[in-house]
Amino acid sequence: MNDHQKGLALTTLGGLALSFDVPLVKLGQGEVWSVIALRSVMTFAAGMTIWLLLRFFAKKPPVLVPGKAGVLAGLCYGISTMTFLGAVFNTATANVVFIVAFTPMFAALFGWLALKEVPSFSTIVTMSVMVAGVALIVAGGLEAGGLFGDGLALSTSALLAGAITIGRKSGRDMGFVPLVATVIPALVGLVFVAQQGFAVAAPVWVIFDGAVMIPLAFWCLATGPRYLSGPEVGMFYLLETILAPVWVWIVFSEVPAAQALVGGAILVLALVAHSVWQMRLMRLGKEAGLLA
Repeated sequence: MNDHQKGLALTTLGGLALSFDVPLVKLGQGEVWSVIALRSVMTFAAGMTIWLLLRFFAKKPPVLVPGKAGVLAGLCYGISTMTFLGAVFNTATANVVFIVAFTPMFAALFGWLALKEVPSFSTIVTMSVMVAGVALIVAGGLEAGGLFGDGLALSTSALLAGAITIGRKSGRDMGFVPLVATVIPALVGLVFVAQQGFAVAAPVWVIFDGAVMIPLAFWCLATGPRYLSGPEVGMFYLLETILAPVWVWIVFSEVPAAQALVGGAILVLALVAHSVWQMRLMRLGKEAGLLA
C-alpha cells in the first residue's frame, strides 16, 4: 500500500474500533463508577504495557507525559473520560456521540482564542450550523429528561478540544497522554467502588473495551495524520458518530429520538461538507504550488 492507502486503512480501523466503545460499555451492565474504574484501569495497563515494550525494543521510545503541557492535556483527557461515561449512563447514545462530534468546532474556537488562529469563513459557517444542531439535540434531551447527560457530553467535547489545543500550542508529542491520563478516572472510580462496592454484571465486555478497543482506536487515529490530512482524519472520527447509535439500536433496541436524529444529521452533514471543502482547498493549494 502507498502512504495514502495506509492512512485510510488505519483511520478506518480506528474509527470502527471507537464506534464499539459505547455498546461494549452498555453490555457490561454495570454501575457508572464501577465501569469507569474497570475500563480506565484496563486502558492504563494496556498503555503502560505498550510503552514498556516500545522502551525495550525501540531506540527512541516516546515520552509518556511531555512536561507541563502534557500534564494539563492529561487532566483534560482524564476528566473527559468521566464526563463521557457519565453521559452514556444519563442520556441516549445518539445524543452523546452527536454532541461529542462538536469537538472540532470547539477546537477551532479555542485555537482562535488561545493560538490567535482566526478560523476561515467556512469554519465559522460550519460552527454556526453545528451550534443549531447541538441546540436541537439538547432541546430534545430537555424534553426527555436527559439534559444532565447532554450537558456531560457537551463538557466532554469542550475538554477534548482543550486537550487538542494544548497539544497544538506545545508542539510536543501527546500520543501516550490520553492513555496515561486514564489513571485519573481509574483512581476516582476506585474511590467510589471502595465505598459503594463493585457492580458490573458482565465485566468481560468492559475489560475488552478498555484493554483492546480503546488503545487500538487511539493508536490508529493518532497515527493516521502521518499519512492523511487533518480533514481526512476528522472524517473517520465520524464513524463513531454514525455507527455507535446503529450498534446500540441493533443490540439494545434503543431507538434515537427524532430530534436527536435531525440534529445529528445536521452535525454530520456540516462536518462532512467542511472536511470536503478543506480537502479541496488543500488540493488546489498543492496544484498551485506545483504550477509555480
